[in-house]
Amino acid sequence: MPAPDSELPVSSPYPILSAAQAARFAEVALANVECEYPNKLDHVMGAAHDVKAPRALHPAFYGSFDWHSCVHMHWLLARLRRLFPELPQRAAVAAVFDRHLTPDTIAGECAYLARPEARTFERTYGWAWLLELARELQRAADLDARRWSRALDPLARAFVQCYLDYLPQANYPLRTGIHPNSAFGLLFAFEYARAIGLADLEALCIERTRAWYLNDRDAPAAWEPSGADFLSPALIEAQLVCRVLPDGDFAEWLRAFLPGIPARQPAALFVPAAVSDRTDPFTVHLDGLNFSRAWCWRAIAGALPADDARIPILNKAASVHVVAGTAGLSANDYMSKHWLPSFATLALTT
Repeated sequence: MPAPDSELPVSSPYPILSAAQAARFAEVALANVECEYPNKLDHVMGAAHDVKAPRALHPAFYGSFDWHSCVHMHWLLARLRRLFPELPQRAAVAAVFDRHLTPDTIAGECAYLARPEARTFERTYGWAWLLELARELQRAADLDARRWSRALDPLARAFVQCYLDYLPQANYPLRTGIHPNSAFGLLFAFEYARAIGLADLEALCIERTRAWYLNDRDAPAAWEPSGADFLSPALIEAQLVCRVLPDGDFAEWLRAFLPGIPARQPAALFVPAAVSDRTDPFTVHLDGLNFSRAWCWRAIAGALPADDARIPILNKAASVHVVAGTAGLSANDYMSKHWLPSFATLALTT
């Protein structure tokens, strides 16, 4: 039986990504983004000529087991490059981006997305990560990053259009703890829209957030986690809402949505997930869940008024989860290595 929250080890203060960790993560990511096989394609074929190898289908994002993992491992490299100017792999990262983020490779990705069969391709998890990669490149000040950002821009604009087409006709959110989760998809789209001034996308993200989530009460978080979750449906929703609502309004919304926080209830939300098999591609998702919960707990705490009594509880939950997630980084199996460092970086750098 998991230990009570009060008995779990806590790193104090909350850990941040070190230069040594950043170098290790960069080494893993550099190997992954150019590793074409094994590969799990999200590929609907319309005819025999659509039978192609991953690199032919996706000239920019063909590695890391699947398309979305390849995108967020590129995001990892972009973030590490920006945050750690002395990163030993800085030149190697630039060389990879020079190969992968070019007008020709991105034109190939755009052509794939324009196929009628690709209407639901990576909706909305991969869409969100592509926009987050684009935002990360735009945050860097150097000329190389600006060049890669310009190259990526047509694909970012194509995914913005995907959101603009999809969200108005999506009557109901997807509340799963894996890829299609609507709150996660909205979160990064909203951040991208706000960062670059896309008023139409920002307004649509706010409208869908309010329509889907503002009346939610008593989240069934005691049912979490499911055995393949890498997101907490309750916490990712709360993180999205905290970005959209003013602080005071969010504090009240959270009181109704997760009323048990002062008593650390439901306990399942405060105790890290146990990972039984890190070679299993779904079970290992739970390592990512621990990191994403830490990321969410910190964001939620940061959105509350400074005197809110829930803040220490949330910060402790974040620390407990990030410690638990770090244990998964020692696994040497490709089923975790091809994506988990990006979730660790999300938790340790934001």
